[in-house]
This record gives sequence, structure tokens and C-alpha cells, in this order.
Amino acid sequence: MAKIIIAGAKGRMGQALLRCAETMPAITVSGRIDLGDDLGTVIGQGDVVIDFTFHQSTLAFARLCAARQKAIVIGTTGHSEWERKELASLATHMPMVWSANYSTGVNALFWLTRKAVEILGPEFDLEIVEMHHRLKKDAPSGTAATLAKILAEARRQPLEQAARHGRQGQVGERTAAEIGIHSIRGGDVVGDHTVIFAAAGERLELTHKAASRDTFAIGALRAAQWVAGQKPGLYDMQDVLGLRG
Repeated sequence: MAKIIIAGAKGRMGQALLRCAETMPAITVSGRIDLGDDLGTVIGQGDVVIDFTFHQSTLAFARLCAARQKAIVIGTTGHSEWERKELASLATHMPMVWSANYSTGVNALFWLTRKAVEILGPEFDLEIVEMHHRLKKDAPSGTAATLAKILAEARRQPLEQAARHGRQGQVGERTAAEIGIHSIRGGDVVGDHTVIFAAAGERLELTHKAASRDTFAIGALRAAQWVAGQKPGLYDMQDVLGLRG
């Protein structure tokens, strides 16, 4: 039985986590906090902290988990490069699952995207389109950023040089090395992601559409149950689902 503490319990994802946890007999929610609460008052009650608050809070939560040797599942996005390095360094002290997206379907998309690049080769142009609700604060989404990273790694090219975030004006012809990334915001869209592979005469599109936050919540809870028994280290959902390699 994994004992879970939910950070951000009153938010949209926090409510989804609480709702889905009730359907998973191997998980107990032993603590919950929200804005203004002190994680230190409840951290002793659980084995794993699931953080779906804001990226500004994640580092403090991770430091406390490392000090108390508690596992953490990170669901926040939008971290600075400095924050990312600090968080990664803390994984040497406790098990950490840190994923851009906890949906099982999206992680299948990650795997399929890498395989598609390997199969299709350099003749195909690569583009990513993502859409989220109007309240989302960061762009591109963490999932889109992960997809771009996968494409760049598979092509063995630096993402910072290949990425093209939208296009406007006389930008010239598209280069073969470009990885287009386009963010759309509106309405209450939970999360849509499409990877486009376009070549002369044909086009392949891989698309995932989320209709409910419960898909992310179930994945995060699954990650929490898995990471509770792991050694210190940095993991993601590819590890949780056995898709690594």
C-alpha cells in the first residue's frame, strides 16, 4: 500500500488525483496540502509526494523530500534551466519521477514518435502542434517540449538550433533541419498534441487528444505507486511503463 501526499489538492489536477485515488485500492491518500500550507506538517504521513502546484514551489518540495528520504512525483512544468538542474541533482538522494505528461497514451506517443523518426528518415519535415485551454500559462506545453527533444535527439541535432516556434513574415523556405513547434490556446481543451511528418507525396500524423484530466491523474498515481519501491534516481513515465530503450 503506497501512502500518497497530494500537493495542490484544491486545484484541477489535485481534485482529479483525489477522485481517481478512490478507485485504486493499492493507494491511500494520507495527506494533502494547497496554497499556503506547509508540506513539512504532513510529509511524515506518506511515502510519496505528488506535486501538481506551480514550478516555483517544486524545488522547495523536492528539497524537503530529499531531506526526509521521501519519493516525489513531479507534475509541474515551466521550470527554468537552473531549476531543472537543481531538481535533477536532488534525485541522487531520493527516487523521483519527473515527466512532462503522465498519460499512458501520451507516453506511447513519445515512443512512437522516436520510432517514426528512425523509420522515416531525414526526408520528412517535422512539425509539432499543441492546443490547451485558455488558462494555461506556459508555452509550448511540457509535452510538446518533450516531443521536440525526442525529434532532435533522434535526428542527432541540437534542439536550440532546430526549434522554430511559429512563423511570421518573410521567413524564407523551410530548412530540412527545422523542428516546428506551434502552440494554440482556447476554450477548455485539456490537451491535444500532434506530431507531423511531411514529405513529398505523403504525410504521417501522430495525434493524442485528452478528454479528461483523469488520464493524467491515473498515470501520476501509477507512477507514485511504482516509485515508492525504487532506489534513488531520476525516472520518468517511460520507466514506469517499461518503455525505456
